[in-house]
Amino acid sequence: MLESYFPLLVKLGAMASIASVLARSSRFKGLLMRETRTLNQRIAFSLWLSIAFAACVAIRVFSESKSYPAADLGLEGSLIAGILGGYVTGLVSGVLISLPAMLNPAGGELLTMPLLAAVGVLGGVLRDLAPDAEEIWRFTPFFDLNVYRFFREKRNHRRTAFHLEFTFGILAAEFLRHVMNGWQIFSLTPPGSHTPTVNTLATYAATLFAVAIPLKIWNNTRNERKLEEQARLLMEARLAALTSQINPHFLFNTLNSVSALIRTDPNQARIMVVRLSKVLRRLLRKHETFTTLRDELSFIEDYLAIEVVRFGDKLRFQREVADDTLDMMVPSMLLQPLVENSIKHGLSQKVEGGTIRIQTHRTGDKLHILVEDDGAGIPEEKLATLLDRGIGVNNVHERLKVLFGNEYRMWIDSEPGKGTRIQIEVPDLVTAPVM
Repeated sequence: MLESYFPLLVKLGAMASIASVLARSSRFKGLLMRETRTLNQRIAFSLWLSIAFAACVAIRVFSESKSYPAADLGLEGSLIAGILGGYVTGLVSGVLISLPAMLNPAGGELLTMPLLAAVGVLGGVLRDLAPDAEEIWRFTPFFDLNVYRFFREKRNHRRTAFHLEFTFGILAAEFLRHVMNGWQIFSLTPPGSHTPTVNTLATYAATLFAVAIPLKIWNNTRNERKLEEQARLLMEARLAALTSQINPHFLFNTLNSVSALIRTDPNQARIMVVRLSKVLRRLLRKHETFTTLRDELSFIEDYLAIEVVRFGDKLRFQREVADDTLDMMVPSMLLQPLVENSIKHGLSQKVEGGTIRIQTHRTGDKLHILVEDDGAGIPEEKLATLLDRGIGVNNVHERLKVLFGNEYRMWIDSEPGKGTRIQIEVPDLVTAPVM
């Protein structure tokens, strides 16, 4: 008794193995994620499934001892191709999967091709019956659960009816094979033999589960891909929100300065507008998350040129940048909020002004950046929470956290009356090619 069920268990194990192997291919996963596909994509999807399931048929047909009958998953593969890819994919897959059986050296199984092609088209019909493409992935092989849902979910009979139709469609495909058994069609049940009813039911159940198993495995793969995509989109949205905090803040301060200069020093106001237009030209370029340190420093020089118009000789800038760091990649708008904070909260409070110094050096695969001022400094009680509040420093900290996770360091040292040092250490992602 148990021996008659063993091939069915092997069949389910073989299907699970094939589904798992295919799920490891990024190309296959890319096709699997698409609900609508072009003709070329449908053919490509069909080839992936055809190669896998035709190989199963070939193992059964060409093995010398013919001891691997349970490896033949041609009917299930054709049905899955139609269910996931539609009529064209199901039809093409059914034809290709049947080729090893048609070439059977012991005698061509000539009706295999029309049977598998018809089953592939049947899969396309089941796909069209789905009220929503996602319902295909929610299919369960447990018939009693589908019946329970039909009577329980009174408001959505179409959804529950589809799952019953799905079940009957799979059983209909196995019934076709059972009826045609002995007409040059392979079946685990030898033609003309008397099979107990319980064994026949087990065969139908095995086919049902053989179709459901890859759907469950691939649905898990799809969900993982969706979670990764959602995480990526969330990160991009968060970066966009953080970046949008910078530009309006900077523009607001600059325009206030221009407004103050228009009456007192129109020529300086004109120079400031020219500088501002240069800065805006860079900001209005195609948005990029990263830029070279060279471009970032160039932007800071333009920004400071605007601020020098406001502060005159009171604002001084020192740059100590190692040549081997200029082409390293850094997050866009990394330095501007820090420099702006140094001016606004550090130097503007000192009558005599002060100096901002930017220093960079490289250690192995790490870029070290120092932004230092000799301004008013930060009281100790505020320093402890500085990374979690405000627009400037907090913004930079949040962006580094999103982009680098735990692969960065940022720390602040400050002493009231003596100034503030902000140090950043980030990994060398990519060094831009020298033009």
